[in-house]
Amino acid sequence: MLREAGLRPKKSFGQNFLVAEGIARAIAVACVHDDEVGAARVLEIGAGTGALTRLLAERARSVVAVERDRDLVPLLQRDLASDRVRIVEADAQSVDLAALLGPSEAGSPRVLCGNLPYSITGSLMRMAVEHAAAVDRIVFMVQDEVASRLVAQPGTKDWGALTVFVRAALSPRRLLRAPPGAFHPPPDVTSAVVELTPLRPPRAVETERFRALVKGAFEARRKTLRNAWGRVAPAPLLAEAAALAGVSLDARGETLDVDAFARMETALIELSSRR
Repeated sequence: MLREAGLRPKKSFGQNFLVAEGIARAIAVACVHDDEVGAARVLEIGAGTGALTRLLAERARSVVAVERDRDLVPLLQRDLASDRVRIVEADAQSVDLAALLGPSEAGSPRVLCGNLPYSITGSLMRMAVEHAAAVDRIVFMVQDEVASRLVAQPGTKDWGALTVFVRAALSPRRLLRAPPGAFHPPPDVTSAVVELTPLRPPRAVETERFRALVKGAFEARRKTLRNAWGRVAPAPLLAEAAALAGVSLDARGETLDVDAFARMETALIELSSRR
């Protein structure tokens, strides 16, 4: 497809197109389960050459495929656009995903999926967390290193700020790994497909205070929370909130689970409101 159009993958866009049909088909099944065929609505970010889009169209009620590369959009329009497949030229980082997904409908799950460019994975993960309430399932291809961080447990080296922010709203599961040869051109790393299921209700809401607690805890992983949270609240208030939340200020941030961060935020809000 690229050769016929006189195109090459753009490094500036982080383009590594999925070419392994078996993996693409497994992603399509993860997006639209067998009992949802003909009912699910899928929003694909980064349609690329349409390898996954084509398979999604076979299973979904509708597919909205977002692609920012204006050289690829006409090819997608030519080969895939139909009454069930809509091609949208846009940057997934700024497009109104909720509007493209449409309103909630009983029996018609909303699915967000995509092969994420490595350079903007963090940004798109934040976007996924922000839209967790508007979707029923998220299926992303990411670096395997990122997948390990998403499914990590407290107290391990992979447990970090990204893990906490994602796990506050989503439950992750690594479905499969994809070798470099599954892409054109092959990346330098192994990739993985992860399924992220929105939590109803979320474990925590990403407020300014919650972000400060999480970032403070992991910006200085070797510091105790007493020192890492020194700028979050005055020492007396911090100690009182920690006692109320059941959190030891002598611990390090990497040992805290999502619920502990949420309890700490709640305690700070409650105590601050009394003063």
